[in-house]
Amino acid sequence: MEYITGEQKPGCLFCRVIENPNDPDAELVVWRPEGAIVLLNKFPYNAGHVMVAPIAHQGELENLDDAQTADLMSATKKTITVLRQTLKPEGFNIGANTGRASGAGIPHHIHLHVVPRWNGDTNFMPVLAEVKVVNEHLQQTAAKLREAFAAS
Repeated sequence: MEYITGEQKPGCLFCRVIENPNDPDAELVVWRPEGAIVLLNKFPYNAGHVMVAPIAHQGELENLDDAQTADLMSATKKTITVLRQTLKPEGFNIGANTGRASGAGIPHHIHLHVVPRWNGDTNFMPVLAEVKVVNEHLQQTAAKLREAFAAS
């Protein structure tokens, strides 16, 4: 309901937290590597669902230059490694929605979703109630991941 009824903040989420570490949404940031940013999805599909975005404000992957693309992919690879070590998922969904028609909630800043998956992580709740149960509070997940990124 927070997503549906909550106030939409102006501007780009990624640019806000990149430019202002004191932005309230910056509490979702778990890592700030060279050329990218990694933050928890505020409305996750599963525990550990993160978004990896380049620093560059570009809406389409093909508009990133080679260095920006390399930074994005390097951050994504490291994120997968840290999630695998920290949360022990059995798989991942990794992808991007580009453009509003694809379902992109932030269409003007390309980002990759990295969603940890476990066998049996789906249940009747999404089917019957259109509700997804996430078994850990965002702040607990954030603390674990920040510590893991710092140690890696």
